[in-house]
Amino acid sequence: MATARPRRVENTESTRQALVDSAVVLFTKKGYAGTSLDEIAKRARVTKGALYHHFNGKQTLFEAAFEEVETQVVRRLSAELFGSGNIWETVRAGLGEFLKVCLEPSYQRIVVHEAPAVMGWERWREAEERFTFGVIREALRALVEAGEFVPLPVEALAHVVFGALSAGATTIAGSAQQKKTSAEVGEVVDAVMQGLRAV
Repeated sequence: MATARPRRVENTESTRQALVDSAVVLFTKKGYAGTSLDEIAKRARVTKGALYHHFNGKQTLFEAAFEEVETQVVRRLSAELFGSGNIWETVRAGLGEFLKVCLEPSYQRIVVHEAPAVMGWERWREAEERFTFGVIREALRALVEAGEFVPLPVEALAHVVFGALSAGATTIAGSAQQKKTSAEVGEVVDAVMQGLRAV
């Protein structure tokens, strides 16, 4: 029998989510160094004490913001990569969705630009394993198992392809003509994918 969740638990979760949402907006707009905890608490309409109840400092709040952005990205990519239909076409659609994500300010600022420096390279890479990299790896595994790709070691293949996608994301984020660069990166990614096909 389902029981109602205590209101205190719901309030606690809504407060934490408000802080994370506030952090995503402010870190996107002003960057990690340019954002204060006071600003985040004020925008979330909570006290600084409430902030410290959930997070022990700015870095842990940044990591929560990073996870929020990446969780949304994984949800979007998974919907495309593992949709119904031909596996080749769904994976291509998923990679196209990734290129759209690369144009979004929150992904660019928090995941591409800030996270490696704020979290440290190793911690950032570990986090990526749980998010975007993990989804890409499973999509590539599906292509290999379906006979769409040449039979390559999936783990190595995933690291190489994801490395190329990460470099593409950095290139897009640093470009003065982001839409044009995204289209060019998309052409290259498609050519690489075609080159890996078992045809």
